[in-house]
Amino acid sequence: MLKTRILLIVVSAIVIWLIFLLPKVVVDNDKKLTENTADSAKAPAADMHAQAPREVLDRIRILRVQLRESAAKEKNAIFADSLAKLYQTAGKFDSAAWFAEEASTFLNTTESWIKAGDLYYQAYTFAVEKGKQEQLAEKTREFYGKALDANPKNLDIKTKMAMTYVSSPSPMQGIMMLREVLATDPKNELALFNMGMLSFQSGQYDKAVERLETLTKINPQHTQAQLLLGIAWMNLGDKAKAKEQFDKVKQMDNDPAVQATVDSYLKDLK
Repeated sequence: MLKTRILLIVVSAIVIWLIFLLPKVVVDNDKKLTENTADSAKAPAADMHAQAPREVLDRIRILRVQLRESAAKEKNAIFADSLAKLYQTAGKFDSAAWFAEEASTFLNTTESWIKAGDLYYQAYTFAVEKGKQEQLAEKTREFYGKALDANPKNLDIKTKMAMTYVSSPSPMQGIMMLREVLATDPKNELALFNMGMLSFQSGQYDKAVERLETLTKINPQHTQAQLLLGIAWMNLGDKAKAKEQFDKVKQMDNDPAVQATVDSYLKDLK
């Protein structure tokens, strides 16, 4: 039971906090929104697993019609950007990314590329089907690559881009990118956390502890790192240090889901 739960936590090696705090939304285009999909050949299928408010769905319908009928570049950019935000609210991250990409073709700015990349990255983290995951990873890299060409010093984007390689045929490419980020900025929190996650995933718990302890010294309020550090100590067999970490997390975050998760680990230590 313990190994199974740890595996579930680690397999989502992008953002462990999604397991505890976000709704479980899966990218899957088999289900449809109850809306007019006359333009579905040009837009992604309208699937949704998190029920959106009726006003959000109504606004989506209106904006899709306006986007289809508008020929003005500026209006199209506004409509596509608004649709991206609404689909994100509806929990449809792949559709949100698609419309963000549409907006970026009109705007052609670094900000619009980053937004499209962020939404594709978000959809990638929720994808469960291998082919879909690879497709979304490629789109993420496409837009993050454009943003990095414009600003190679954006290390957070480089870090997230690196993580899309982890489940690809070239995982070491992602590792090397993360190392490059840390060589440039040894205190980069996102890179340290992801390296800690990857060390954990590969069973290198001692390295995970090293990286996560570095991160928690830089930012003691990084609750995700504090929690994962406790699990790493637990796997190393140091119950005292694991308990110390879990108790710390309980004091840091009063969210019921977090409290219940930590309590389950504390129970396993007894």
